[in-house]
Amino acid sequence: MRFRIRVLLLLAGLVAAALGVMLLVVNRSAEREAVADIRGRFDRAAGTFQELVDRENDESAALASLLAADYAFKRAFADADSLTLESNLKSHLGVRLRESAHAIAVVMPEGDTRAALQRSGPVAAPRLFAPLIERADTAGEDRAEGCVWLGDALHEFVLVPMLAPDLVAWVGLGRHIDAALAADLGQRSRLEVVFMRDRPAAVLATTLSPALAEAFLFAAPPASAPRAPATLTLAGERHLVARIALPHFAEAGASAFVLASLDASLAPTRRLQSRLLIAGAGLLAVALVAATLFARSLSQPVQRLATHTRLIAAGDYETRIDLRRRDEFGALAESFNVMSAGLAERDQVRDLLDKNVSPEVAARMMRDGTALGGEERAVTVLFCDLRGFTPLSEGLSPPELVALLNRYLDRMSAAIEAEGGVIDKYIGDEIMALFGAPVAAPDSADRAVRAALAMRVALTGLNRELAAEGRPPLAFGVGINTARVVAGNIGSHRRLNYSVIGDGVNLAARLQTLTRKPDYATDIIVSDFTRAALTSPATLRDLGEVTVKGKSIAVRIHAVA
Repeated sequence: MRFRIRVLLLLAGLVAAALGVMLLVVNRSAEREAVADIRGRFDRAAGTFQELVDRENDESAALASLLAADYAFKRAFADADSLTLESNLKSHLGVRLRESAHAIAVVMPEGDTRAALQRSGPVAAPRLFAPLIERADTAGEDRAEGCVWLGDALHEFVLVPMLAPDLVAWVGLGRHIDAALAADLGQRSRLEVVFMRDRPAAVLATTLSPALAEAFLFAAPPASAPRAPATLTLAGERHLVARIALPHFAEAGASAFVLASLDASLAPTRRLQSRLLIAGAGLLAVALVAATLFARSLSQPVQRLATHTRLIAAGDYETRIDLRRRDEFGALAESFNVMSAGLAERDQVRDLLDKNVSPEVAARMMRDGTALGGEERAVTVLFCDLRGFTPLSEGLSPPELVALLNRYLDRMSAAIEAEGGVIDKYIGDEIMALFGAPVAAPDSADRAVRAALAMRVALTGLNRELAAEGRPPLAFGVGINTARVVAGNIGSHRRLNYSVIGDGVNLAARLQTLTRKPDYATDIIVSDFTRAALTSPATLRDLGEVTVKGKSIAVRIHAVA
């Protein structure tokens, strides 16, 4: 993957991840706060509901007390039969208590119901109110209250004693647990309210829509479930629901629930998240543009540096890179330019070294260093001298002489190097070459002889060219000797020369001079030491023994045909 794309993906990923984390944090924080707010409203709703019930009970108790103290009502209770009493109660319920009660009852002290009726008519309730009276007697309270079922309607009843002067009956008023109460509680608590019968489950009153009320009927927590808030999904919307604990309801087998839509509470947060998402998309677009520009500012100099690296690898040390930047890339480009200059200088030095010494010697010096010293090894030394050079130089101008000499030396050197020989030095028109140093070669004698023969062939070709140019032919003499010598760097600490020294070197030089004698009739003479070192046959002609200058022992020599 390209570097620019990586940078784009990295920055885009970072922005997207940051946006995602921000939205997640906002969502979770908002949800925690919404749940905490709803739970607080649930707690307050229980108190509010209790206050509403207590207020209504106090009002019902006051009205019932007035009714129980009314002389006419007492006379009707004492004198009238049950039907007349029911008629009297219906008159009170329909006129005096029209706005204050939904049901009325008269209960005997023993708990038997003397008369009970709703606005729709009388209700059979033999001992319906007995538990409320027993609880009031046990607690020593002056009124009895609680929830009772009259038919299918749940009523919150308050009963007060009717005295004449002793207790002769209990007079009670009841109010429906109805939609009005649910609406009042919902408005005060800012919650949805559901009043339910536990068994069989049925909704008595609610502020929910009919569809949600039906859904809640099937999803509501059972009466045995803990009162802690639970999460319900109604019509695809999440709600928190809690049961309000009221003793009167529990005794009557009914429950009161409050609900709040968690999704509705989170709606402002959802709108905020939508705006954040839109802003994040814009930020991402800006980030992509910025990342593109940033990646380009990084990738372009890197690409130029990579291209320049390929030029350097190809050997182009002259081209310079100009980034014109004051950052790390600019410093790196400058370092590349310095490196290119250094490599160019090194190549120039190496090229000059290769031209002044053999490649093998140059490689050895670069590998092992240039310390003075040497080692003993068996080598074959070849000396080649150009015949008649002095008279030849008198007839040519200096430039012509140098050009001719270079042509000659180039042909001879090529023949030597083709056989693995190393040009030790040029001494004017003389060549000193080594076989077996600095790189060891067990067949150094064979290589030297083959090189001498190749030099003879090369000289013949050069003479044909010279004849065509109207110039006189050239001739040479070659001496070859194989011996153990000391090879290494010789000279001072400031100037070195890789060469070999020893008696065997001197013998090769003396053999080269013997080629001048017409008696031998040869241009190549090898010592008997070289003949003995040959591993492949060569055409040699024995020239007998000779005592060369500087040696007291005669040496057998041979001509190479």
